[in-house]
Amino acid sequence: MKRLLLIGCSVLALTACKNEKKESEETKVAENTEMENSEEKQGEWQELFNGKNLEGWKAFNSDSISNQWQVQDGAIAFKPSEGERKGTENLITKEEFENFELSLEWKISEGGNSGIMWAVQESEKYNEPYLTGPEIQVLDNEKHPDAKNGLNRTAGALYDMVPPSEDATKPAGEWNKEVIHIDHQENIGWVKLNGVKVTEFPVHGDEWKKMVSKSKFSEWEGFGASRKGHIALQDHSDPVWYRNIKIKQL
Repeated sequence: MKRLLLIGCSVLALTACKNEKKESEETKVAENTEMENSEEKQGEWQELFNGKNLEGWKAFNSDSISNQWQVQDGAIAFKPSEGERKGTENLITKEEFENFELSLEWKISEGGNSGIMWAVQESEKYNEPYLTGPEIQVLDNEKHPDAKNGLNRTAGALYDMVPPSEDATKPAGEWNKEVIHIDHQENIGWVKLNGVKVTEFPVHGDEWKKMVSKSKFSEWEGFGASRKGHIALQDHSDPVWYRNIKIKQL
């Protein structure tokens, strides 16, 4: 009888042990799957422009977009209205971003100027996105006069702060592929232009403050003060085109 009880207890213990092991393995698999799904979601590219309309975009500090911004041949095209204009009309994403990698193509007109900004804040006290959002310069390096004001104002530069290591641009009228990486967790930003990493910089902290203090933005209270904000495409009164715009959150 005792022997039967011992055997029964052993069987129960073994079964319980197997069940615990199975549950542990199932929990581990579930946790790994959840982690993998989270990483996949984190690493997914999100289209910011569908190639058909301006859904997901708006004019800075405005509820409407004029016909200066249009979709032409699968690209966002900006052409300033003729005659005297009352002000600029910058285009911004409706969504806000903090840590991201932005990939797009841009084409600038001959002698043209534009820019791509991040962490832009909308407010009545800011009439331009560049008052809050740092800018990666878009420029015709050959014919726009700003290129003669210093390398930190040429295409691919962190405007007025960090110059590109080289001129990797294509001539005005040709498409340039650009990737902008902004990561506050690792405190690093960089720009690749046509496959060449041309600019690298911190995005907050003492080094960032030092760069700002040596720039034209040193007295601008709201400049670069926010980590999260809108992405902007600049109206600098020159025709410019953007396409294949997508973003990956980090």
